Formats: sequence, C-alpha cells, structure tokens
Amino acid sequence: MKSKQLRISNLEFRIGEAVKGGTIRNSQFAFRNSSRGFTLLEIIIVITILSVLTAAAIPMVRNTVRRERETELRIALRQIRQAIDRYKAYYDQSNGTAIPIEWKTPTGYPKEIKILVEGFVPANVVGTSESRVRFLRRLPIDPMTGNNEWALRSYKDKPDSTSWGGEDVFDVYTKSGGEALNGSKYKDW
Repeated sequence: MKSKQLRISNLEFRIGEAVKGGTIRNSQFAFRNSSRGFTLLEIIIVITILSVLTAAAIPMVRNTVRRERETELRIALRQIRQAIDRYKAYYDQSNGTAIPIEWKTPTGYPKEIKILVEGFVPANVVGTSESRVRFLRRLPIDPMTGNNEWALRSYKDKPDSTSWGGEDVFDVYTKSGGEALNGSKYKDW
C-alpha cells in the first residue's frame, strides 16, 4: 500500500505504508503549515498590545520633558542667584569703592541684572576692557518661557511681591505662571 495524504485544515499528515497485521510501519507524520501569513486574530492581538504600551508610554514621556525643564529652571535660577551673591560679596569686600558710581546702590546689590553679564571696570583700577569684572558669562534662558527675561525683586520688596521696586536686583524668578509636577508654582521657586 502506498502512502496516503490526509489533509485537515492547514495541516498535512502523511501516513506510511501499512504492513501485514494492520500495523503501520515507516510512519511519517509531516506537519506542514501551508499558509505563510498572519491570521486576523494575531494581527488584532498585536495591535492591541502595541496600543496599550503606547498609551502607557506617552504620559511618561511628557513628564520626563517637563521634569527636565524644571531641572533646567532650577539650574538657571541658581546660576543667577549665585552671581548676585558674588556681586554682593565683591561689593562688601571692597566696601563699595570698586563699584563705579553709576552702578552703586545703598544695599550693595546690582542695580540691573545686565551688569552681571556686561561687567564693569573697577573704579579703583585704571585699565582696559581686559580688567572688567564679570559675574556671569551669559544670562541663562528661562526654560519655561523660552527667553532670557526674568522677573526681579529688589531688597525692599516683599518675598511674594510680583512687581519690581527698581532700586536693585536682590532676587530673580521666572515669569511663567505654570505649576510644577510637585504642585508648587514656578514663580515661587
């Protein structure tokens, strides 16, 4: 007896020759899948899994970008505040004699924020632009507003003041009215 093929659905079985007594010898069971694509059910399952993963990843990416901006804001505020502190220490160390008259304030803090970047030639030094004293290389960009304009507070202003008195620059904060991931306002940092 020759081998016969039995086809069930997409599977193919080959049954070998039968011998005397009804037992099968040289049986070959070849399971071959004759289709080469994906079923509709497999495609739906894959799309569902990908949709769930994408839906979970989007909020994480948004929070990551926001967290990076908040970190950049903290770094920028720290740089400016440290420059203000260095200016004040320089003023105190020289008893105000090194500060040019047009930049002097009664409190010893800078009159404008741009003096930290532009610098000045000390009043007690005769020299050129190489002898300028600078406290910042550049004014950092506020990552929340996208520009380098900062809200200012003077020494006489209240800590929660939203307007600048104009006498000096005691503190800086962002002009953004947004809320941080921890629930605090950016302008309160």
